[in-house]
Amino acid sequence: MNDAFVNPLARTGPSVINSARAIKSWVRKRLSLPDEVVVSVSELACHVPGCPPKETVILVMQGTETARASVHKPITAVTEEDVAHAFSASTNPH
Repeated sequence: MNDAFVNPLARTGPSVINSARAIKSWVRKRLSLPDEVVVSVSELACHVPGCPPKETVILVMQGTETARASVHKPITAVTEEDVAHAFSASTNPH
């Protein structure tokens, strides 16, 4: 198979990967997280009436504690401001 092959049916592409990396970086900076804390970013589809079609879910897993935040946008549309709003003082896992 050619190394340049791009699967047209693949869900992820460079823009999604780069966006997820940026979101993780913003979360780490916002919450002053050490390297051993796991930050997970996922895009989920919502099928509930009235729910936005795409939602970005951010998990911060530290030891046995997990903090969860959601941004009602696709991964590629999430901004640093969205991350700051999602992780306001009331949802800070520390």
